[in-house]
Parts: sequence; structure tokens; C-alpha cells
Amino acid sequence: MTDRIDTLRVFVAVAELHSFAEAARRLNRTPAAVTRAVAALEEELRVRLLNRTTRSVSLTDEGARHLEVARRLLAVNEELEGLEGSAEAPPHGVLHMTAPATFGRLHVLPAIVRFLERHPLVDVRAQFTDRVVSLVDEGLDCGVRLGDLPDSSLRAIRVGQVGCGVYASPAYLAHAGVPQTLQDLASHAIISSTAITPVPERWSWPGLGQVTLRPRLVVNTNDAAADAAAAGLGLVMLVSYQADAHIREGRLVPVLTRFQMPSIPVHIIHPSGRHLPGKLRLFIDHLAAELRARFA
Repeated sequence: MTDRIDTLRVFVAVAELHSFAEAARRLNRTPAAVTRAVAALEEELRVRLLNRTTRSVSLTDEGARHLEVARRLLAVNEELEGLEGSAEAPPHGVLHMTAPATFGRLHVLPAIVRFLERHPLVDVRAQFTDRVVSLVDEGLDCGVRLGDLPDSSLRAIRVGQVGCGVYASPAYLAHAGVPQTLQDLASHAIISSTAITPVPERWSWPGLGQVTLRPRLVVNTNDAAADAAAAGLGLVMLVSYQADAHIREGRLVPVLTRFQMPSIPVHIIHPSGRHLPGKLRLFIDHLAAELRARFA
């Protein structure tokens, strides 16, 4: 059984990373050993699990079906290993997770630090990025997402919500005036971030329609957009936590506050499956409690 579990672990790594070489690096093995393990599994099951070319590795239809089963078996095995010898066995191993860049730094990182202090045998690998990361494709255990979630096989736990609004520096407003209506935006300098507005030339207010703009500056991170607005360049749309520090220090103030935007939901997501490894279940419970305390 041990050999089968090990072979399944190799197959899952190759399938998630789409690469024998990357799987070998993750598992600290040689590419040849990884290739042999997958070939042996295919021979034993008498099915082709992976399509191989010189540039890529992809799942066959049979491979996709076996991948879901393999993940469930590995999750059950990890849970059994955690229980082996003692019901009080401490969690151990590595967790891989992701969160939006600024949100992760400000709100997820402190929760991770406290979790690691409580569980010294667990390590965390965190990706803080405004890019939407596929948990399955990049081999991640869980993630934090802001915004409405598309239908998927992922499980989602709602932990709170954040606001969204328009901000500017007092210095900018002193010389450009304070906008009173959405139509006033056309006469103002605009800073857009593609991380919050995929189409930087349009800002939307549900129920009130869209406003077409001509941004002076378009950047790909919300931090950069906030900094440019704080420097006095123009108006910016931000999620509330991205503006909080600037507001506390007097660099930004909210405008157009009577045009309320819907709150943005915050979720913790993880791949579906009944059996979560013990360390992942503990981490999700810990992170959910910390984020609910801030955003519920």
C-alpha cells in the first residue's frame, strides 16, 4: 500500500504541475524516477493517464478521472498518518496557499504567523499576488479570494466582506475640486488599476450604470494606484483596506460617498473533497476565525 500511495503522490504532482521536471523538484527526486513511477502506474492500471509532448504534459480523460480519486486517497492517507500512534499527534508538513497581494500582506500574513507559532511542525508557502491563481493547476491547498466566485469544483467558506470606493488626496481636491456626481469624473484625472477594474477605462456602479473614463495612469497593482493618488495625481477606485493606511495618515480622503458600491465578499477556498488533511483543516479554521474577527 505504501508503494501505491507513493506512486499516486508522484502522479498527482506531475498532473498538477504539467511537468515531470517540476514534479521531480517538488518531490526532491530525479526526473527519471518520476517518469518511471508514472509509467509503472499506467502499466498497472492499463490506461494512459498523461499525454506527453516535448513541450507539455496534459491529462487524458482517464487521467482526469483517476486524478480526483488519487487526491481523495492521498487526503485520507494523510489524515490516517496524522492519527497514527496518537489521537493527539501534532499537525506536520507543508501547506501551500495564495491570497491577493495587499490583503495577504496586511491580513493573511499575521494569521499565518500566529498559526506557525502554535504549530511548529507545519511550514507554509504563501503566494501573495493579484493574479487569479488556479489552486489545482499550481498545486495549492487553499486560497483567499475577494469578489463573487464563479461556479467551480472548489469549496468556499465566506468569512466577511470589504467595501469599495473612490479616493483622492486633499491636495488634489484643493486644486481640482470635489466631484459631486458620477458625470463629474469625466473632468478629473483618473488613476486605474487593472487588479480591481479589468477594463481601466470604465468604472461601474451597479444600478447606476458605467462611467467611461480616460485614465491618466493605468497600473497593474492596487498599491501603486493608491500611492499615485496619495501623491496627488488624481482619483482612484480602491477596496477599503487598500486605502486605510493612507486615510489614517491624511494622504487620502473618500469622495462620492453617497454613491454606495456593493460590498465585496471574502472567501477561503479549497479543492472539494470530504477528507481534508488535518493540518489543512486546522489552518482553514484558524484563518477563517481571524478573518471573521476583522471583516464579518
